[in-house]
Formats: sequence, C-alpha cells, structure tokens
Amino acid sequence: MIVLAVLRHDQRLADMAGGNDVSESAVRCWRAELIGLLAAQAPRLDRALKKIAKLGGEVVLIDGTLIRTQRRTGKADRRNYSGKHRSHGLHFLALTDENGRMIWISAARPGRTHDNTAARHDHILAHLRAAGIGALTDLGFRGLDNNLLDPVIVTGYIATRTHKLTRGEKEANRVLAVGRAPVEHGFAHLKNWRILTKLRPPPPASCAPCSS
Repeated sequence: MIVLAVLRHDQRLADMAGGNDVSESAVRCWRAELIGLLAAQAPRLDRALKKIAKLGGEVVLIDGTLIRTQRRTGKADRRNYSGKHRSHGLHFLALTDENGRMIWISAARPGRTHDNTAARHDHILAHLRAAGIGALTDLGFRGLDNNLLDPVIVTGYIATRTHKLTRGEKEANRVLAVGRAPVEHGFAHLKNWRILTKLRPPPPASCAPCSS
C-alpha cells in the first residue's frame, strides 16, 4: 500500500516513511522491487495480440502519447523535447482493445520520437499480421502500412493543397475518429499514475534486503 501511494499519487518517499515508521531507504527499496515485479509481468506485444485474437477480437487501437516531465539541465535532455507538444517528456506507444482497455505499452523513448519511428522499432506491423488483427490509428501513422491490397492499419484521409477531402472521405474520417475514441480513455487512465509526471533516473538494478 505504501508503494501504491507513491506510484499512484507521487507521494514523497520521506513523507511515506515518516508516516509509517519505516526508513526512507526501505520505501525506496520496496518501490524498486515492485517496479521490477511489474516489469516482469508486463505482456509481450506478440502474446498480447494473440490473446486478443483468441478471444475473438479483430481490431486494436494504437496511439502514441507524451508523458510530460520536468525539464533537466544539460544537452542530454534536448532529445526529450517534443516540438509537436512544445514540452519535455517521454514518448510511449500503446495498444488498447476496442473498449479502451490497455493491453500493451512500449518502453519509454525520448519525447522527440515520432509515432511511426516507435511503431517500426517495435515491429508493430509484423506482429499485427502474424496475429491476423487490424488496427485503427490517427494520421501520425500514415506510411507505416503501404500494402494497398491487404492493409492492416487504417489511418484515414488527409487533405492537401491539391486534394480536398470528398464528402465520403470526411465521413470515413469521422467514423474512424469515433472508433478510435476509446484509446484516449486508456491513456487518461495511464496518466492518472502521477509518478509518471516527473522525470527520474531508472531504479537500481538490485537493492539490498530491506528490514520492515
């Protein structure tokens, strides 16, 4: 419960230690241990998609998001700046089911990472084809799936200077937006974990046993 309060509400370690009559180092150690356990339980992308397919699912929702963080000094933090959001943060790619339930989330990447770059790095397209599942995405994923005969990723239509959207294309975009709406609920739930609102170094790989 102590670590849950730290992760959910971003409570200060010293406050949680003092209020529960334990040392701050013990709380820090518990936090590192729990993060390690959660990471070990995280589903792999291929297994998550196969599970959806086994349950009869045919479509997943994909989107990228920026978890804003505090700005650090130094050149090393420049890659965490997202020009799109005009803020420092970490980029995450996530998949939800049609109801917005989170089924997989990528590792954290620098905030300047593009959605397509992250998707290619995680081989999203190959995993979708292997599982026989389609995906609904926003325009940020245009160009990820160039298979015109058998596409698995639907991104909608975009207007250009030389091409205005037809009534049918506008309606298709509207239907797609409605279908994609639940993915935002999944991200909203993720960002309720306030521990994600501050940039921190990764937890130590190992931690000495803590006394209770």
